[in-house]
Amino acid sequence: MKKITTADFSKINSAFSCFPTVLVTCDENIITVTLVHIFSFSPLLIGIGIKPERYSYSLIKDRKEFVVNIPTKELLEQTIFCGTKSGKDFDKFKETNFTKEKSDIVKSAGIKECPVNIECKVVQEIDTGDRTWFVGEVVNSKIAENFNVEDSILYWKGKYRVPGNIIN
Repeated sequence: MKKITTADFSKINSAFSCFPTVLVTCDENIITVTLVHIFSFSPLLIGIGIKPERYSYSLIKDRKEFVVNIPTKELLEQTIFCGTKSGKDFDKFKETNFTKEKSDIVKSAGIKECPVNIECKVVQEIDTGDRTWFVGEVVNSKIAENFNVEDSILYWKGKYRVPGNIIN
C-alpha cells in the first residue's frame, strides 16, 4: 500500500469511518451533535464536543448538565433541523413535534421519541481548539426494550447513514 505525506489535514475527517449522531438537550434546547464519545466505562463518562459560538454551549456551561438522546433513522428530518437551526431563533421541541420527557435526576428534559435518553452531569470541560468537550458522568438512563442500534444514525463525509454490514 503506497502512502503519501500531506499537509492537507482536511482529509483526516474522512479517514474516520463515521461519527455517531445524537440529539443533546439542555434546558429547553436541542442540538444535533456528531462529536460524542464514551470517555470512561467506570465511571461511565460521555463527552460531547460543542463550538463556543453555539447557543447550547452557554446553556451546558451554565447548567452543568445535559441529556444525550439517541435518535433513529425515522427521526432524521428532525435531527437535521436541530443541527441547522439555532435554539435562539426556534423552539426546536415545537418545530419538530418532539415531546419533552421529564428526566429522573437532571432538570433538562429528554426527548420521548428517542429510544435512548442518557442523563449526564458535567464533571469536566476540556478546551480543544474549535470545540469544548463537556464530559458528563452518566447519572441515569432510559432505553426502549425494542431499541435496535442498527436504526441509529451515523454521520460521515457530509452524509447521514445507518450502521452497516457485520463483517465478523
